[in-house]
Amino acid sequence: MNTEIKTIAFDADDTLWDNEPYFREAEDRFCALLEDYLPHHSVSQELYKTELQNLSLYGYGIKGFMLSMIETICRVSAGTASLQGVQAAIQLGQDMLRQPVVLLDGVEQVLGTLKGKYRLVMATKGDLLDQERKLKQSGLQDYFHHIEIMSDKQVADYRKLLRHLDCNPGQFLMLGNSIKSDVLPVLELGGFAAHIPYHTTWVHEQYEHSLEHPHFLQLNTITDLLPYLSL
Repeated sequence: MNTEIKTIAFDADDTLWDNEPYFREAEDRFCALLEDYLPHHSVSQELYKTELQNLSLYGYGIKGFMLSMIETICRVSAGTASLQGVQAAIQLGQDMLRQPVVLLDGVEQVLGTLKGKYRLVMATKGDLLDQERKLKQSGLQDYFHHIEIMSDKQVADYRKLLRHLDCNPGQFLMLGNSIKSDVLPVLELGGFAAHIPYHTTWVHEQYEHSLEHPHFLQLNTITDLLPYLSL
């Protein structure tokens, strides 16, 4: 690993704490709401199609997911679904917003080891209020020099972050569970990136190709990062 790295950024959802399982559980319950109209897998496909269409309007996060559920109810039922169904979808989203924050194994150990030796950043995308809630409940705020809640994680978004941090890409390392969001854009900018897989990944974030790059590091767990750094 490059010994010139000075700033290490961490994705949050499914890198620092659990997130995706709550979406999958809510989706399963949502599909059950519409079982009188379509089979489970067909409802899931319709919801995913709606989410993709709405990303540019709502961005990522639970509130956009709630609105996409309501829109999917209207479309799948041809407007015949009851308001109770809509209320049930809203309740699913609100239940998600009340889920506890569960840290992943090794997170505090790694952050505690790196704090004071590197400039640590949290760089995540999603709904502002929800991500702020999760960060506060996680108790991890004091580890980070900077918190960046991004609307998306494209090359331009990372370029803006690096400019704000006054950080050269060659001194920047990003860690996360998504190759598409946490790795590829950073590599394109000339930075370093490490992938830490999570046991379930939203289909939109899945990356099915092999990746080889001199600035890329494949890890099994977050603690696997430590031997690669100059500590």
